[in-house]
Amino acid sequence: MTHLQYLLLGLGGGAVLAALALGLVLGYRASGVVNFAHAAMGMFLAYSYASLRQAGELLNPLPFGPDQIKLLPTDPNALYRFAPATAFALTMVLALVYGLAVYWLVFRPLRNAPTLARVVSSLGLFLYLLAISKMRIGTQGATVAKPESLLPTSVVDVGGVSLPQDRLWLTALVVGTAAVLAAVYRYTRFGLATRAAAESEKGAVLLGLSPDLLASVNWIVATMLAGAAVILIAPIAGLNPTTTSLLIVPAMAAALLGRFSSFTVTVAAGLGIGMVQSELLSLQTDWTWLPDVSLGQVVPFVVIIATMALRGESLPTRATLHEGRFPRSPHPRRVLTWSIVLAGGALVGMLTLPSNWRSGIIVTATMALIALSVVMLTGYVGQISLMPMAMAGIAAFAMIRLAEAGVPFPIAPVLAAGASVLVGLVAGVPAVRVRGMNLAIATLAAAVAVEELFLKWDVFAGGLGGSRVPPPSLFGIDLGVSAAGADFPRRAFGVLAVVTVTLVAVAVTNMRRSRTGLRWLSVRANERAAASTGVDVRATKLGAFAASSFVAGLGGCMFAYGHQDISADSFVVFNSLALLATTYLGGIASIAGALLAGVLADGGLLSVARGGEGSELQFAIQGLVLIAVAALYPEGVTGAVYALGRRLRRNGSAAEPVEADVHDAAAAGGDRPEGR
Repeated sequence: MTHLQYLLLGLGGGAVLAALALGLVLGYRASGVVNFAHAAMGMFLAYSYASLRQAGELLNPLPFGPDQIKLLPTDPNALYRFAPATAFALTMVLALVYGLAVYWLVFRPLRNAPTLARVVSSLGLFLYLLAISKMRIGTQGATVAKPESLLPTSVVDVGGVSLPQDRLWLTALVVGTAAVLAAVYRYTRFGLATRAAAESEKGAVLLGLSPDLLASVNWIVATMLAGAAVILIAPIAGLNPTTTSLLIVPAMAAALLGRFSSFTVTVAAGLGIGMVQSELLSLQTDWTWLPDVSLGQVVPFVVIIATMALRGESLPTRATLHEGRFPRSPHPRRVLTWSIVLAGGALVGMLTLPSNWRSGIIVTATMALIALSVVMLTGYVGQISLMPMAMAGIAAFAMIRLAEAGVPFPIAPVLAAGASVLVGLVAGVPAVRVRGMNLAIATLAAAVAVEELFLKWDVFAGGLGGSRVPPPSLFGIDLGVSAAGADFPRRAFGVLAVVTVTLVAVAVTNMRRSRTGLRWLSVRANERAAASTGVDVRATKLGAFAASSFVAGLGGCMFAYGHQDISADSFVVFNSLALLATTYLGGIASIAGALLAGVLADGGLLSVARGGEGSELQFAIQGLVLIAVAALYPEGVTGAVYALGRRLRRNGSAAEPVEADVHDAAAAGGDRPEGR
């Protein structure tokens, strides 16, 4: 009976996942976008509802101005400002406005952009909403974390099991919504027009349909669903900017099972995932030998992996108006010169600058090292991975455990990076059959699973208190970061960090110029063309995942040495998303992109230049800049500068031939040498 009770209790969470998944299906049907920020939009709307209900104030969604905008005069004797129905109606109006704004300002300009640009723009919106929520909620977050329920909460008897009514109401509402949507999209003119535009936007235009109008309506409905779902679940599960936003992972699993097209299957999948997650809680209570981790977070990953293994490309193909491509990967030039200049400047800074600037250099070097793994895997091979910090975390804690067992430096970090390779290969299995948006979804689910299973496991990571990092030493020389007063961080560790990132950057550059690098680029450009020239696509992808995981693992070890005490919070999924975003901002297919990601990292050189404050405002602005860059300069800042240089050179020499993009050359000739 206990198991049945847990299964039925899971209907509440499953209904919310189903509602979020329905919104994902609508967004994909309308514009071919899988919105990673969908649950974050619901989170912000739920906080807006709570603010209207309790304070009569509107949360400001912009990065400037007051935190709240008063809609009602202050009345200290009033417990609530707006009635529940009024606050809910106003929130739905906000959802309408936000849905239109997100479509027209974020995703509509990316209609002709490559998949990577769409993913990154979606992540930029995710980061923006997360940052702006923390800015606006502030200290009042705790008071609005659990608003009162809009649904009946009295307990009823269902088959001998006591169950709160709100779970049943949530289930009925989402099932009813799915039935209505299925009928609308099957039998009405609007639904048929949306389906036609989803199959072929060009054909819809020729038939006189407006893809923009259809997409606008669908985005409005999707945003309303997200807001309503989180508002209704908040009294049960509470509200938290990060954890609520990550509900996108199980919602994506449900949408994948429904092939991003079937409302009925999507709802059934969402309810099933919620029930299984709830049942796992019961099993952990009964089976004390199970590790004390959130096993429910593994369910979405297993569902996604199984779905992709059976179906391959799970997202249906859309005939868009234009097909995009990955940013170009410029052939590295003057590697020795740039290495001497940048590394020499960093070393001089470590020896001469004060403490705060030395800390900034160390953080920049460490995060640039992890970002190099993003450049290798996503920039060179075209495999969109959202788990670099998860790989870094695996290596960091593995290195601590090895050091505690007596394994010395530098053997411990190298072996620990090898542990990241093993996990990375398992997570990279979907890459054998899929790429693009599918792989981004799979690696996001893998990152959440790794965080919950390993990085929050007491035996491996030390529990909530984290783990103390043994300082590195070589031949009796202390290379640790710890020092007293102005001597912190120690210059010896700073030199170690700079030398490590320089050596790895040079190695990655040489790999880019090698036959292996050309195979990577050929796979990125066109897998079929690469296979026709003799490239083993499967081995190339898995090899890239292994190499990328190893580099991320080295970066995680340096991160651990630099922070002395680490916990699961040091490697949260949010940090992986931010790292991919900032690397793309700089140029994801070049070493410069990794360096810029290090500069923009929290605590990096930009933070030091701003006074040592990594404020939420900085992250919100970075999110907006990322969205703009994805729409205007899909190849990032480095790509834009490179294109400008080529244009100037062509203007200076009219007879100079236009150099073909490296990935086009690689696709045409496999390992053929490039350059002029």
